[in-house]
Formats: sequence, structure tokens, C-alpha cells
Amino acid sequence: MSVSSDDDLVRALTESRRLGFLGARPIGEVIEHARAFVVALDPLPAHSRVLDLGSGGGVPGLVIAHDRPDLRMVLLDRRTKRTDFLRRVVHRLQWSDRVEVIADDVATLLAGEPGSFDAVVARGFGPPELTLSAAARLVRPNGVIVISEPPSGDRWSPETIAALGTDRLSASAGVAVFRRR
Repeated sequence: MSVSSDDDLVRALTESRRLGFLGARPIGEVIEHARAFVVALDPLPAHSRVLDLGSGGGVPGLVIAHDRPDLRMVLLDRRTKRTDFLRRVVHRLQWSDRVEVIADDVATLLAGEPGSFDAVVARGFGPPELTLSAAARLVRPNGVIVISEPPSGDRWSPETIAALGTDRLSASAGVAVFRRR
């Protein structure tokens, strides 16, 4: 298992932004926000399987892989240009033994691997209900779902959360955390 430096992570995300896969926010802020996902995943034991739904430019997946080298990450995005980039980064950082990159649509994963992840994370996958619905079907019972939150406002109705078979555990530091019943 290879451990990389913070400089390696910053270089990878800077390259991702240069390629247009990340917005204009300073990389330090991007990493800081992604570390809220890491904190939410703290209770997961080693070797837990975590899916980054709609990995895009690698956030939060690459940050989680960097900070939690004991987890097994799966980075999913349907755009091959982005997954090709992510594969190069994973290879360069020598993470291929613990980070898998998949270029496919979430529907394929839902058909083939429902309930097969210990946790699902999503930063900018889609509308909240769609994101929580897909994540709830991909995570095992009692699995954790962590979804990025906007700076203000509560976008989760108790009815939606209950209908999707999830419970809300917390919402802070820019992420909402759920558990599948």
C-alpha cells in the first residue's frame, strides 16, 4: 500500500482543475471540504469498500484515498475523459491495489452491485433526492452515505429520507450523513 504526500494530492487536484474537472475554488479549500467526508467516514473499519458516486475530477474520492489508505475506494464517473485522468493519477500514486476507477453510468452499478458498498459519498452527482436514492440502493444495510451540502439551507425533507429507507445522522461541515436502514 503506497502512501502519498500532501504535495502529490495537491498536484493531482491542480491538474484536475487545469483540465476543467474542478471549479475555480482554491485547491486548499477543495481539500478542506473533502476532508469533511473523511471525518464522516472515521467510524468505518479498515478494508471497507467506499464508492465515490460521480467522481468527476476526483473529489472527494482522491482525498479519501489519500487520508484513509486502509479503505478500498471505487471512483465512478460516466465520462471517460475524467476516468482516464483518474486512472493515471491512481497509477502514478501507486494506489492501484486499493483504488478502482470505473467508467460507467450509475444505472449499470445499480443493476450489478446493489447493496455492495459499506459507504457511498457524493459531492456533485445530481439533485439531492436522486443522489440519496442511488446511494441508498448501492450501500449495504447500516451503510453510511455522505453527500455534499450547500453553504446554507436544509434540502432534505424527513418524508424523502424515510421513503428512501434512510436515517439522517448529522449535517455539518458541508456534508449530510445518512445511514441505510
